[in-house]
Amino acid sequence: MTLVTDFGDFGNIDIDKLLHALEEQTGKSEQVQKSMSRLVGRGEDVDGLVVVEYAHEGMRKLTIRPKAMRLGADELSERITATLQEAIEDLQRQTNEFMAELYGDQVDPMRMLENPVAMLKEARRAEAGFDRTFDNVMGELSRIRRELDL
Repeated sequence: MTLVTDFGDFGNIDIDKLLHALEEQTGKSEQVQKSMSRLVGRGEDVDGLVVVEYAHEGMRKLTIRPKAMRLGADELSERITATLQEAIEDLQRQTNEFMAELYGDQVDPMRMLENPVAMLKEARRAEAGFDRTFDNVMGELSRIRRELDL
């Protein structure tokens, strides 16, 4: 009986590098969670009568100045809606800048969400890679089992 020590590509895995990469990704995930909670989008109408602050949990603050009450209901409603949209877009801009800074040239999860076709293509590519790896591992395990007469 011969002991098999050749694990193909798996025998060349740099465990320290793999663990370091996992720690780095975990650290980035924690940083994302902390930083995202501090981001606040802001919108203000042209006259400064309506101010909105919007964060990931939703609208944080709506300020309507007393002069805004002179506006008709429809106009005030339109200003609030437009200002809310401006605050949401500001938050999205801040989020995109933060993610680009954090991930750099790596895959930016926020950019992937903006392009679902590309996200699906990337997911299928990852799935195919996983399937190949799984097949390779199972093949190696079968070969080892045969070598050891198990």
